[in-house]
Amino acid sequence: MIVVVLGVAGAGKTTVGRALAEGLEVPFLEGDGLHPAANIAKMTAGRPLDDADRAPWLRTLSDRIRQSSRSGRRLVVSCSALKRAYREELRAAAPGVWCLYLALDRDTARARVSRRTAHFMPLRLVDSQFEILEPLDPDEPGATVDAAGDPEATLARARRAVAGFGAGPDR
Repeated sequence: MIVVVLGVAGAGKTTVGRALAEGLEVPFLEGDGLHPAANIAKMTAGRPLDDADRAPWLRTLSDRIRQSSRSGRRLVVSCSALKRAYREELRAAAPGVWCLYLALDRDTARARVSRRTAHFMPLRLVDSQFEILEPLDPDEPGATVDAAGDPEATLARARRAVAGFGAGPDR
């Protein structure tokens, strides 16, 4: 079982992902930490990434998912995975990859990102994420939860969704 927590900036991917991993007693992988330095520099400068920029990052994420699966380890990953093609690449890395999409409206995302102090993602890139966003389709393995409320409510919805996936109760 590998859960990919995805969504736009400000959706709570890291917060939810860490809490899910802790509750499931599995490792947590912060996808932002795997971006090449050139990607971080580009985003810090306020320029959105394109598919070519994301390709090495997605390969690295896929490799980590593949390694975890091959060793029989469960894992929770946080990453944007905004396009279906990105999610398909991650799912191709291992059987059992399941996506948890944290749905968030643009205004809430902008408000949350504007309050961040220690992240490379500037406010002006939020709109670019919504421009490429492809929410989970009904045929994709995963679930969508509303992330617009307070973090505890979002986490409770996320835990129910993961439990429904068959990951077992969140401890």
